Amino acid sequence: MKLIKAIIRPEKETDVIRALEQAGLSALTKWDVLGRGRQRGIQVGAAVYGELSKLCLMLIVQEADAPKAIETILASAKTGHPGDGRIFVSEVKQAYTIRTGKSDT
Repeated sequence: MKLIKAIIRPEKETDVIRALEQAGLSALTKWDVLGRGRQRGIQVGAAVYGELSKLCLMLIVQEADAPKAIETILASAKTGHPGDGRIFVSEVKQAYTIRTGKSDT
């Protein structure tokens, strides 16, 4: 299994989640985060905003579904401007269902 974390623009939340659902990938966790990328925030006039509001989506998918999840996020989150976000992919070695205590891996 793969863990996919996507940091996206908050305004793309609905587009990305709908696209994932249409791709058959509806299970996810999301939370609001603050951060900055290589551009180190944004300057508007004299004000400098070092941390920007973003949304983090976390999905656990079967290995075979990882490319589909990544492509779906890339296509639906992209605006073409700096700050569109990042996708991180990691291996999941173990996962357990709390209710049953059984391993999903």
